[in-house]
Amino acid sequence: MVLDLRGVGGIVDLHLPNPADRDSWRAGHLRRLAGTDTLVVTLAALGAHLAALAAEAPAAAFDLRAVALTIAVAAGWSIMLGWNGSRAPHTVGAGSDEYRRLVSATLQLFGALAIAALILRIDSAQGYLVVALPAGLSGLVVTRALWRGHTARRRASGRYRRSVLVVGGPEAARAIAAALSEQDMYGYHVVGVCTPTGAALAEPATLRAGRRDIPIVGDDRSVRSAVRRIGADTVVVMATDRLGPRDIRRLAWDLDAFGTDLIVAPGVMDISGTRMSSQVLAGMPMLHIERPQYDRALSLGKAVFDICFSTLVLVLISPMLLAIAVAVKTTSTGPVFYLSERIGMDGKPFRMVKFRSMYVRADREASALITAHGGNPLFFKLKNDPRVTPVGRFLRRYSLDELPQFFNVLSRDMSVVGPRPQVRREVHSYDGVMRRRLLVRPGITGLWQVSGRSDLSPEESVEFDISYVENWSMLLDVRIIARTLRAVLRGDGAY
Repeated sequence: MVLDLRGVGGIVDLHLPNPADRDSWRAGHLRRLAGTDTLVVTLAALGAHLAALAAEAPAAAFDLRAVALTIAVAAGWSIMLGWNGSRAPHTVGAGSDEYRRLVSATLQLFGALAIAALILRIDSAQGYLVVALPAGLSGLVVTRALWRGHTARRRASGRYRRSVLVVGGPEAARAIAAALSEQDMYGYHVVGVCTPTGAALAEPATLRAGRRDIPIVGDDRSVRSAVRRIGADTVVVMATDRLGPRDIRRLAWDLDAFGTDLIVAPGVMDISGTRMSSQVLAGMPMLHIERPQYDRALSLGKAVFDICFSTLVLVLISPMLLAIAVAVKTTSTGPVFYLSERIGMDGKPFRMVKFRSMYVRADREASALITAHGGNPLFFKLKNDPRVTPVGRFLRRYSLDELPQFFNVLSRDMSVVGPRPQVRREVHSYDGVMRRRLLVRPGITGLWQVSGRSDLSPEESVEFDISYVENWSMLLDVRIIARTLRAVLRGDGAY
């Protein structure tokens, strides 16, 4: 279904999901998940049964108690996955909650099985713990990842999406709409905005959110009519001066008649789930946000990880380092390594080491290039920089010039994951917010590296770095490293 709304500056085209297609794909997707889950856990339980058969006697395969236990494990496992919410519509497809629920349901089942086996003295249950548990859990994670890839491809082609109406003040609506539009994997497509000033507009208008112009389709008191008019199946709302708790409850009743989901946004950005907890006071949900714990990114665990990981990487890639050094030295005059001053933790300067990717004395030409291309002198980076050597262009494409920075990690000037290393002229321009980047060691990679690299604007780069500093966790570091490998292999945003 396509909706054309006249807006400021022309026509805004909205590709809305067909309601019938929306409902059918959700139901079909959940059925397929249930089917693959059941198949995986059945095969895992059967594998444990066959393993016990191989270890004992062929007659064990026909033992009624063993067969009953196999059926009970497979059926109970599948039921637990459903009860645990791992196939809930708002859980599957994105985020880590889906995998957490898979693990939780599996451990609950096998924990109960272990206790029952201990009490009832069921010796054959040990085989299910040794074989079915790891095999089944691995199979569930792999199949869910495959389904996610399938869903992501469909959403990239315009299907499997949820049409969203955002309700709130202009700035809050702009922030939420931009955030939803940038996260395609969740499948939210913002099709309209209702703001308190919407009813006072003399003619149709749009709200700029990220790279899109989203039509304003009403005010915060005309949400029901706006949902009916544009066909939204999800409403994301923030409280406004005219929209209080009772109004939101009444809105939930109205949207129920349309089968429309309601999401209430708390209005906070860049807060990780580990810092949030919720509780209900006097019937009103409250969201508690812990204070930023900057010292967690300076923990002993992170330091040990940095040293061990860097040592392992340097040992594994030592032949590659030698080959790159030879290529740099034999294709252009000058040293193999380029030492560049960077500002590290607490504003302490250090020398960051990289393979040389530019011609000698390239720094002297920077001012002329900035003037010629009108770049920002604080964040200057040229996509087709004439100072880069042919070998250097290849090294930059796949970030191979940055591999010697693992030596900076060993000297404790840098971390494997952290904020982007800063030059002195950037640090001198910092305000109080941007200086938070200096509370931890800069990283070889970071959120900025896996979210666009050189294609990011200076403002976006700062936001990613601040978000990392405030929300650090060891799991976040592991995720960033995994995403870095994919980004480097594709060469996204590198020049």
